Amino acid sequence: MGYHLAGYRVLSVDIDPQPRNPLAFLQADAVAFIAEYGHLFDLQHGSPPCQRYTRCQKIRGREHPDLIGPTRTAMQSTGRPWVIENVEEARSELRDPVMLCGAAFGLRTYRHRAFESGGGLTIVPPQHPAHTAPLAKMGRPVADGEFMHVVGNFSNVPLARSPQVMGMPWASRDGLREAIPPAYTELIGRQAAAQVPAGAVAA
Repeated sequence: MGYHLAGYRVLSVDIDPQPRNPLAFLQADAVAFIAEYGHLFDLQHGSPPCQRYTRCQKIRGREHPDLIGPTRTAMQSTGRPWVIENVEEARSELRDPVMLCGAAFGLRTYRHRAFESGGGLTIVPPQHPAHTAPLAKMGRPVADGEFMHVVGNFSNVPLARSPQVMGMPWASRDGLREAIPPAYTELIGRQAAAQVPAGAVAA
């Protein structure tokens, strides 16, 4: 959605159905799609499943595939600019990532996410403000003055959807848990506009 707001025509690709996706959608293996068709797009963004790297999954001891490497390899093969996004815990798997924080966009969530870019694309993050607001405890109502932690079985889905937090009115609880605010990719899209031809398509 952020790339759409930045003026791109967007095609979303995911191996699972995404009935709430408000933009053009194709159900397919994203890595395979990039490898075969990525060269047709002017900008690519990949968010490989983050479960392998989250603290919660490490505690539970579940196995999840590492798709950061295969995503990077597919994107590099296209010769086009690209972005890979993942959780903070995946920083060691990313190459020189920049970190974006919701507070830098005036949002009521910190939601740190790391972004690796390539293909000639450079991301310049906004200044990271001090975290002065406390973070609401997981699963508890968000009190005045607190920032929202949109993970796990969080309460108040309408607040999480709101422009003040995630800015995703179409999203389900599950979708919100795994998403990044569109403000992040809108920033990246606007920065890429100087490096990507006008009228581009983002995948």
